[in-house]
Amino acid sequence: MKKDIEFPIVEGVKITIARTMNENQEAEWDVYLINRLRIPINNVFVTSRGYGFNKDGSPVKTSQLRHFYKDVTAEQIIKIEIITPEVFHLNNEYWVSYFIDNQVFDKKFIFVPDSIREENLIFIDQLNLEGILHE
Repeated sequence: MKKDIEFPIVEGVKITIARTMNENQEAEWDVYLINRLRIPINNVFVTSRGYGFNKDGSPVKTSQLRHFYKDVTAEQIIKIEIITPEVFHLNNEYWVSYFIDNQVFDKKFIFVPDSIREENLIFIDQLNLEGILHE
């Protein structure tokens, strides 16, 4: 049963949404998985979805996307997907599950509505970009 499975605390694996500028000086946003651990993680499964409300109060949700990575090496960064500003007003959820040895790790990273904005950007050393780092 699920209640019998031990889920240890996730440390060292992060999700970030980072901004780059294209040749027209327009912002482009990407989602990254960062493994800050000094060991590899395996069978990494990331699901992403957006949900919330439109300005008129009607509920809205995006399609759920699934990404699988057999191995993510120590201190590796993987670009998961592109994200567009049209969904920044939603909760943007990234659910990450992976194994270290035979132990499963699992965590939801949720970027709350309107948290992805210029004034919240920080410099992310590993990417050499500005973005929103979810720890």
